Amino acid sequence: MNTVESAGHALDEPTTLETVEITTGNEPTAAVIWLHGLGADGHDFEPLVPWLKWDDAPSIRYVFPHAPVRPVTVNGGMAMRAWYDIRGIDIDRDQDEAGILGSIGQVTALVDRERERGIEVCRIVLAGFSQGGAIAVQCALRYPERLAGLIALSTYLLRADTLRNERHEANAGLAVFQGHGASDPIVPLKLGQQAVEMLEGLGYPVESHVYPMQHSVCPEEIEHIATWLRRRF
Repeated sequence: MNTVESAGHALDEPTTLETVEITTGNEPTAAVIWLHGLGADGHDFEPLVPWLKWDDAPSIRYVFPHAPVRPVTVNGGMAMRAWYDIRGIDIDRDQDEAGILGSIGQVTALVDRERERGIEVCRIVLAGFSQGGAIAVQCALRYPERLAGLIALSTYLLRADTLRNERHEANAGLAVFQGHGASDPIVPLKLGQQAVEMLEGLGYPVESHVYPMQHSVCPEEIEHIATWLRRRF
């Protein structure tokens, strides 16, 4: 298993997010692009990779991008890694449209880069936790070619009404894994359930789980993700 950290350049260039990359073997044939939550960085979910293995698994490249550093209103304007600004306690309202769209463009560029590196788009999964999960949903459903799937952890829907119109038919019926903590104090379970209801209502098959945890991941969830990934790859 190899770990590489790649550097980017200017924030306003959509292809320049810095990333942590782990490959589970030589010449990867599949990729998972995994977005961290607010205030974390690309190293946050790096330790999960050894637990996401199964017998006869293909070589997978895990790409963990670092979100840009920006002021976050709800945290007193403190600068931290964030996919967009959060302006108030109601995280699903008063949304930072420019920040959201900018991150969608940057993450979409990472998908395009994996294609350029030889990974078929149908073997690329987009994943994300919390704020990163919200961006992963936006990117996956809007992407113009069929992806392998979407993992949305402890997250919620952004721009719900707009997404109905902007989602691309190429990913109609895309497989979704959704997990949420029953006692999550950061992203209430209600928001996760609302996301599941909307996605299912739009025809996406969602494998949804509620776990006895707060705003985190747990061993049972990791095991379920590994099983789900095996079906995708």
